[in-house]
Amino acid sequence: MVQSSLATKSQSFDLVKNEIEQTIRQAESSLERFQENRESGEDLQNCVDFINQLRGIFILVELRGGTLLCQEAVSMANDVPVGANDDKNILLTTLNSALFILRRYVEYYHQQREDHPELLLPVINDLREARREKPYPESCFFDVDVKERPDFCAGIQVQPFDGNEAEYEILARRMRLTFQVALLGILKDRNDVVSKKLVGRSARGLARLCQGAPMGQMWCLVSIVADTMLDRAMVFTKARKRMFMRIEKYAREVVYVGKVATAKDAPDSLVRDLIYLLYRSGSANPEVTSVLSSYRLTPAEFPDAMLEAHARRLYGPGSDVLKSLSDALQDELNQLKDKLDIIERGIEPDLAELSSIAGTLERLANTLLMLDLNKLAAVSREEASRLRKWEEESRLPGDDELYRLADSVLGIEDAIMQIVTRGITSETDALASGQRNRDESVYLREALFVVADEARSALTLAKRAITAFMESDYDKLHLANLPATLHSIWGGLQMVDDPGAASVLERVASSIQERLLDSREAPPMQVLEALADALTSLEYYIESIGKREDRNVDLLKLAQTSLTDVGL
Repeated sequence: MVQSSLATKSQSFDLVKNEIEQTIRQAESSLERFQENRESGEDLQNCVDFINQLRGIFILVELRGGTLLCQEAVSMANDVPVGANDDKNILLTTLNSALFILRRYVEYYHQQREDHPELLLPVINDLREARREKPYPESCFFDVDVKERPDFCAGIQVQPFDGNEAEYEILARRMRLTFQVALLGILKDRNDVVSKKLVGRSARGLARLCQGAPMGQMWCLVSIVADTMLDRAMVFTKARKRMFMRIEKYAREVVYVGKVATAKDAPDSLVRDLIYLLYRSGSANPEVTSVLSSYRLTPAEFPDAMLEAHARRLYGPGSDVLKSLSDALQDELNQLKDKLDIIERGIEPDLAELSSIAGTLERLANTLLMLDLNKLAAVSREEASRLRKWEEESRLPGDDELYRLADSVLGIEDAIMQIVTRGITSETDALASGQRNRDESVYLREALFVVADEARSALTLAKRAITAFMESDYDKLHLANLPATLHSIWGGLQMVDDPGAASVLERVASSIQERLLDSREAPPMQVLEALADALTSLEYYIESIGKREDRNVDLLKLAQTSLTDVGL
């Protein structure tokens, strides 16, 4: 029955495909003429009529994404007056882009024979945002009734909270701060693995505070979603960033309103968004399938990773194209670096090499200019000019001049490597004007890798030792070597010039010595939890050491707050 319906739908589309493509071209031509002559109200009206015609066709062939896109495009076009000034350019540009993506989606559907309206949601939301309208949630095309909710906490181990009101407030503030650090990382596109781990950790802590109350159910669901996103390497899209910003409001209420805030239910719209992420993940993990089965759902056959791959076919150059471009440019830079290395070592120095290097830099500058990376192109041209000057003077560069040239080349290489993740954007080009990180030295980078690896091992050992200490009724033998082990890592962090991390680590080591080893009384549970939180925050911070990314100092602040909250 379903197959027959799909076949009929495809046949109906084939009958009108040519008309759809022709109508899109007519709408684009009318819009182009209006952009050239803003007084031509007839062209603008023709554009609206053509889009309305497309909307009617999409309703007939049941393409939900195309129908909604046309509806939003008509609203956009109606907001553009005849004689529109330059302040309406953003509306016209967005409308033009929407028609282009719509044409590509028609080609996509013709090839795939599957309608995935989610692929059009980003451009639909671009239309709405350009009109200052609230964007649609990611679950816009997801039909599920979430009024009846299962026990989301059933498959999660949440320790009961038996502290007093003051301890409740301390833990609530710490968990909210943890969520805020994660949210900041999400919004700034920092290490998303760390951000997902922090969201899960915060959600479990808040679920613990809300245990038995309705709001605890939402936090358990958030925890499952964060773990699933981590497991399936799901990315943070604009819609998902907005969703987590919305969730932060409930963490704030737990802190400022207190236990009263835990008595209310999360809104259906938020629960639907969270369940949609589990559905879209394609995960077959027990906790995910348990939630989905309660709504008579199974994991999507078109999971998030596949959705992202198909979206790259619609929106701009894909990551595969960017990677190929990056690899080609890096090959040329590697040859250039080899020539610089020969000059630096003084191995048969030849002035002709200066001309060859200058030629390579000039070709590279032309390529960067075509990619609209003007600042990087300027750096490349500037260095090429210096090389030409040294050639005219018939001299080899001095050490300082050579080091400056090498530093510029490494800066260009760093930006080219980041094209894959950042894309060809102004942020990538801005790397040309920034100071190079000191960790670009090969030898220092090797040291950073060693220190990061040793630190991760030591912190993992520390967490296991504290767990064993608790489970053995506070047997101090499990902690005997811990301060010395942590102190050795402190030395490594000092060596790679990270005094902030070293200071936090020293504070943790001192706290373990004074409050766990030297004390004759059993430590309060709050102290042990604070130490575990601090060690976990340090562990997440260490993950960025040795990588080409900024270190997240907010994680160090989180570790310090965890210790300060309990007087460590």
